[in-house]
Amino acid sequence: MLTSATEMLQKARAGKYAVGQFNINNLEWTKAILLTAQELNSPVILGVSEGAGKYMCGFETVAAMVAAMDKSLGITVPVALHLDHGSYEACYKCIKAGFTSIMFDGSHFPIDENVAKTTELVNAAHNLGLSIEAEVGAIGGEEDGVIGKGECADPAECKQIADLGVDFLAAGIGNIHGVYPANWEGLSFETLEAINKTVGEMPLVLHGGTGIPDDQITKAISLGVAKINVNTECQLVFAEATRGYVEAGKDKQGKGFDPRKLLAPGFEAIKAKVKEKMELFGSVNKA
Repeated sequence: MLTSATEMLQKARAGKYAVGQFNINNLEWTKAILLTAQELNSPVILGVSEGAGKYMCGFETVAAMVAAMDKSLGITVPVALHLDHGSYEACYKCIKAGFTSIMFDGSHFPIDENVAKTTELVNAAHNLGLSIEAEVGAIGGEEDGVIGKGECADPAECKQIADLGVDFLAAGIGNIHGVYPANWEGLSFETLEAINKTVGEMPLVLHGGTGIPDDQITKAISLGVAKINVNTECQLVFAEATRGYVEAGKDKQGKGFDPRKLLAPGFEAIKAKVKEKMELFGSVNKA
């Protein structure tokens, strides 16, 4: 059931659990995530980066695929189709394409410009019933050409953005995209506590969910995080399962080269990883 992410994240924040945003890259990814959410009776957010949107032939193609799949699979749990780390221009494209939620990443702009653009996009999204996420501080690593060093957000700037009427807020607390390096210092809970006190009941977002220790995930949820993004881990398990299939020579047995067979192990690996994360985040049976 396609919907905005507002209500599901408000419930998660109040209930001390988090909803997973799992990025999609193709049909297999999308189907695996939707089926797992339905099986576990969990709300879910499908994240689409600008790069993935382009790869899948544009945002209109993605929106049409998700809407058709949601209907044909009989999905009844809440599902938000969400633009991940969107530019100002991409936000409008996704609004037009039929997404139910957008993220404007203005974290690399001066705060005044971030405020101005976020204000405009909040109005545009809310006029059509879409939810909107904004960002303060920088998530480390690279996402579609936007490079961040993992700077911690300023709680005062977080309040500025939160007060604009965004539905949920991503704030840098030392988290990064991709695989965490061995010398990573961990999440800054001091920063998270300060932001949580400043923004009140605003659901907070933890980007770069891959590789953060379970105990840190649990603590972050207790401090207001209601949405956790996962992408790299699904990519890693998909690649590992596909490699194992090929290295075992199964692609040369019978019609093992058929894409439906070749991609099946990766599909099942994503389902298992999403199940693991939903259980960790506490969203099972919360639809």
